[in-house]
Amino acid sequence: MGRDSFPGVRAVAFFRGTMAATVRRQRLRRLACWALMAVLLADLLALSDTLAVMSVDLGSESMKVAIVKPGVPMEIVLNKESRRKTPVTVTLKENERLFGDSAASMAIKNPKATLRYFQQLLGKQEDNPHVALYRVRFPEHELGFDPQRQTAYFQISQQLQFSPEEVLGMVLNYSRSLAEDFAEQPIKDAVITVPAFFNQAERRAVLQAAHMAGLKVLQLINDNTATALSYGVFHRKDINTTAQNIMFYDMGSGSTVCTVVTYQTVKTKEAGMQPQLQIRGVGFDRTLGGLEMELRLREHLAGLFNEQRKGQRAKDVRENPRAMAKLLREANRLKTVLSANVDHMAQIEGLMDDVDFKAKVTRVEFEELCTDLFERVPGPVQQALQSAEMNLDEIEQVILVGGATRVPRVQEVLLKTVGKEELGKNINADEAAAMGAVYQAAALSKAFKVKPFVVRDAVIYPILVEFTREVEEEPGFHSLKHNKRVLFSRMGPYPQRKVITFNRYSHDFNFHINYGDLGFLGPEDLRVFGSQNLTTVKLKGVSESFKKYPDYESKGIKAHFNLDESGVLSLDRVESVFETLVEDSPEEESTLTKLGNTISSLFGGGTTSDTKENGTDTVQEEEESPTDGNKDEPGEQAELKEETEAPVDDTSQPPSPEPKGDATPERQKATDKENGEKSEAQKPSEKGEAGSEGIPPALEEEKKQKPARKQRMVEEIGVELVVLDLPDLSEDELARSVQKLQELTVRDLEKQEREKAANSLEAFIFETQDKLYQPDYQEVSTEEQREDISGRLSAASTWLEDEGFGATTVMLKEKLAELRKLCQALFFRVEERKKWPERLSALDNLLNHSSMFLKGARLIPEMDQIFTEVEMTTLEKVINETWTWKNTTMAEQAKLPATEKPVLLSKDIEAKMMALDREVQYLLNKAKFTKPRPRPKDKNGTRAEPPLNASAHGEKVIHPSGQTEDAKPISEPEKATRSEPADGEPLELEGPKAESEQKEQPTGQKRTLKNDEL
Repeated sequence: MGRDSFPGVRAVAFFRGTMAATVRRQRLRRLACWALMAVLLADLLALSDTLAVMSVDLGSESMKVAIVKPGVPMEIVLNKESRRKTPVTVTLKENERLFGDSAASMAIKNPKATLRYFQQLLGKQEDNPHVALYRVRFPEHELGFDPQRQTAYFQISQQLQFSPEEVLGMVLNYSRSLAEDFAEQPIKDAVITVPAFFNQAERRAVLQAAHMAGLKVLQLINDNTATALSYGVFHRKDINTTAQNIMFYDMGSGSTVCTVVTYQTVKTKEAGMQPQLQIRGVGFDRTLGGLEMELRLREHLAGLFNEQRKGQRAKDVRENPRAMAKLLREANRLKTVLSANVDHMAQIEGLMDDVDFKAKVTRVEFEELCTDLFERVPGPVQQALQSAEMNLDEIEQVILVGGATRVPRVQEVLLKTVGKEELGKNINADEAAAMGAVYQAAALSKAFKVKPFVVRDAVIYPILVEFTREVEEEPGFHSLKHNKRVLFSRMGPYPQRKVITFNRYSHDFNFHINYGDLGFLGPEDLRVFGSQNLTTVKLKGVSESFKKYPDYESKGIKAHFNLDESGVLSLDRVESVFETLVEDSPEEESTLTKLGNTISSLFGGGTTSDTKENGTDTVQEEEESPTDGNKDEPGEQAELKEETEAPVDDTSQPPSPEPKGDATPERQKATDKENGEKSEAQKPSEKGEAGSEGIPPALEEEKKQKPARKQRMVEEIGVELVVLDLPDLSEDELARSVQKLQELTVRDLEKQEREKAANSLEAFIFETQDKLYQPDYQEVSTEEQREDISGRLSAASTWLEDEGFGATTVMLKEKLAELRKLCQALFFRVEERKKWPERLSALDNLLNHSSMFLKGARLIPEMDQIFTEVEMTTLEKVINETWTWKNTTMAEQAKLPATEKPVLLSKDIEAKMMALDREVQYLLNKAKFTKPRPRPKDKNGTRAEPPLNASAHGEKVIHPSGQTEDAKPISEPEKATRSEPADGEPLELEGPKAESEQKEQPTGQKRTLKNDEL
């Protein structure tokens, strides 16, 4: 019989094989773990290069860009002209684009190709009053209209046409380039400010523009919210549990927004007590701003100029776009000056037909021109108070924001309206929104850790769901009933997720998402607002889901809505939910299953009675009551149940995909019922345990009946969305726009590269021609060499003037490389002679110090000598060789003419210095770390006296009285200290979070010895 025939041997062989397989699996797991760690490390290193985030405060006239990067907390970006704000202006030509101040200066030379204030056209269709208003204000621009979307676009020429989204995408891409140059690293993540009154179509248009620019939008934040956040961050110490109501009045170039904000500290689950801002009320005027004042001044100046030329049969200045652009620029300057002066002289040189213009304008005249505008100043204040349901007595302070609030008349009317002693000016009116937005960007980014600040923004325009269903009012008589349910109420917080359940549908149906009651808007504002219908939702597959689960109880069709951080509404998904009760028989559980359940229970695990088939069941919902405008009869609520999720408290962070809220009454009832069943099932066992203690527990377990559990099934329903307010760009159109902008960017970069090459070539020619006449260059060159170089430089200059305009970047770089090679020898001789004095002086100093060090080392007594003879001989050899090389090379160099290539090179001098310094440093390090030798005792048995510089190890320690030498003092316990962040700093930047969590160990701290340690 073989040994394998014995059962014991087979068992051992099986065990060994199992162990070998286990070892192999462990090795594979280790390799996989190491590979995963390598990938994560590579990702972390790549992430460290793109840690910066940015914000763009997109105003009507100008924009401010701010960044946050490691080591740079919240900084405003300077543009190429070193200015903190950049005009939102784009000049589009056939072969170039200009941005910022360069484009603003081109508004006079080429007004048709220079686009300004184009944000007014975002999300607007042809019949919108703002489109007509833009044509009146800027008649030089030719507008066309998209036949599918009915939106406007700029017709620059026959070949050039751009939509407002594409123009905005160019501006955002330019802002990113400014931020990247300032941060010196690539940036993709951004927070962009938008006016609080932007509706869904306008917000989607901004997101599309950011997509064209290649930006990842962390959030579209309302500019009033960003301003309030900036104020709260820098006044964190003043916020406490007592609510403070502050009003921000923001009048910019294009519009005016008034906001009521409440600050107070609230308790959060993650970070305890933290400051919070809540938007309580908002009022706005879309066209009240500095631009309208400037247009009134421009019209006044145009009238004055026409009067001055009345008898000359001249054309109306309003018909000349260039002249009107000059007048608008002068009106802007005049408005600024009149804010601080009672009168000023308007002057324009060569306004039209080489005729100069000069006229005196007073502040009184300016205020008379804008009388109706100043009467509209109190309107946003009243709207904000009405939406907040407050009065002026509850407002503690009114703070001015925006450039147009600097107009004295605006401040006078506003101060009279609010009835305060003074208006607050303790905030940067131009940069507050940009700073608040970049703080939010850092909070949303995963690369930074900031002090929490809870932000609760408010919905300006309510959104509701409308649907029609068939009802049977009388037997055999059916009618259609129209229902409305408010989805997001006015001034409700967001971001927020909500779920609406349709209980009376078992077949495919449609419902509509529209705006709610907009009665707070005036007739003109309603026309500007556009369509009040958002989307029609067509559901497909409802009846199929009912056929798939015929034995299950339907829990309704659930539609999940999301109003995200940017204020953009989306329908996440629609599901058909079914439930049934399933009884688990004891026979179905095997021994292994029971063992697994026992182990799970020991480790805190276990199964719940309500199993979840997928993640959708984690959404907790609460029932919403019907709107006041549509109160149904008592039986209506049983037919349609609306379920919403509780609002997210901390909106400074993005909401989780599966939000958690309070349990709904419906689910509470189901839970209570289930708990009741469980308690009833437990009562007999409890009685049995109390009454008959002699019965074994195993028999009692067999008598228990396991309660039925709920099984939930979720079926995804097909959704078709029909956008009604403004159709989004199709994927093909969006891809074409992205491609168009990328091609323009590449063209601009190529042009900049060519201009840089041409400028470098021209600069090299002029600088070299000038150097040929300098004494340093004449000393090391002959007359023939200088004439040859000068002739070639002149030829290159002629070529650049005659043919350089058509030369490519490669040709220009090749020409520059050719000239540099021609002058390389001349420049080398000059540079070497400039380096000689400093290099030779350093070499002499090193040789002298090395010789003195060697002499001192040889004088050390033999008993204290720490250097060997070989080491000192080696150093002496290097010193002698260096002296010899220096003297020999300098003698050879003296024999050569200055026009020849030198033999004394600075790099050789540096190499000799490094070799000599290396030998000296070796000996110095040895002396530094060598311990002194112990001195032998003399013949009388006494120890020789230590030198004066003896270390502390040999010193006698004098102990305090009452303490023996062997007694050791009790050491103090170590105290762990942690530096708390200063309250004055609003932003804590700790780099990547993985690094910020590392604990710092105090340096130089000795280990504390215990009393029983030696």
